[in-house]
Amino acid sequence: MEYASVKIGDKKTTKKIYYREKLKPHEKVSLWISRLIIWAVIAIMMFPVAWVVGASMAPGDAFFSGSIFPQHMTFQNYKDVLVKTNFLLWVKNSMILSVGVAIIQLFLTATSAYAFSRMKFAGRKNGLKTLLILQMFPTFMALPAIFGIMAKLNLLDNLYALMLVMAGSSAFSIWLLKGYIDSLPKELDEAALVDGATHWQIFTKIILPLATPMLVVIFLFSFMGVYSEFILSSAVLKSPENYTIALGLQRFIQNQFSAHWTQFAAASVMASLPLVILFMVLQRYLQAGLAAGAVKG
Repeated sequence: MEYASVKIGDKKTTKKIYYREKLKPHEKVSLWISRLIIWAVIAIMMFPVAWVVGASMAPGDAFFSGSIFPQHMTFQNYKDVLVKTNFLLWVKNSMILSVGVAIIQLFLTATSAYAFSRMKFAGRKNGLKTLLILQMFPTFMALPAIFGIMAKLNLLDNLYALMLVMAGSSAFSIWLLKGYIDSLPKELDEAALVDGATHWQIFTKIILPLATPMLVVIFLFSFMGVYSEFILSSAVLKSPENYTIALGLQRFIQNQFSAHWTQFAAASVMASLPLVILFMVLQRYLQAGLAAGAVKG
């Protein structure tokens, strides 16, 4: 796209002129190969999704059938999941846990990343190294210690206690957001300090608005991680009324002699809807945040 001055009558105006650059033969071949690869990858990724959707509308309890979509499709599995189980309660518990953890992690991540990026204090360098070292160990290594502490404090089978425990795993997000804040011009902070602004005012009125795309990415990743978490939840939550969606889904297939795979598929499809809706709502911020993180982080 170029701008060109065009004379119309006695007036001279500037218009946008669109043109298409002619591709060379080898460039056309490369472009079509890239498109075919992309479509092949999309088809491979969508195949399991289509199979689960087809299984959710199949009669009986068998997950595999002769084709992806059964000849006699039914929505009875969806009805049974909604009517005969506590599916809506599981989704409610998962939403409370996921949103709560994501908000707490977002607050802890934002304040910690700002402090490590903009402030000078004793232990700053070692603190960053400690956060990096913590990423070497998987979370389930701390499961015995977490379970023992919660048992001593009589906090087992408590959804909100589990929320506080899961909100502490934000070391990676701190590094991610710190790298983004480092890329923001420090002249903005200096100008605000000259005008008499405090660190809190700089953080809330300058840094947070500029870092909104990355904050959305961190919120979404935290939400997704908690929404599908199973290991810690299965060790801490015991009462059916406190089950999350991951624990509830296990109930369909935990008995090898009466596993309800079609109901499991239907529940999985419905359980994925909150994530799909969240992705659609936050898509604009997500694209900007991921692109910014790839370049600036």
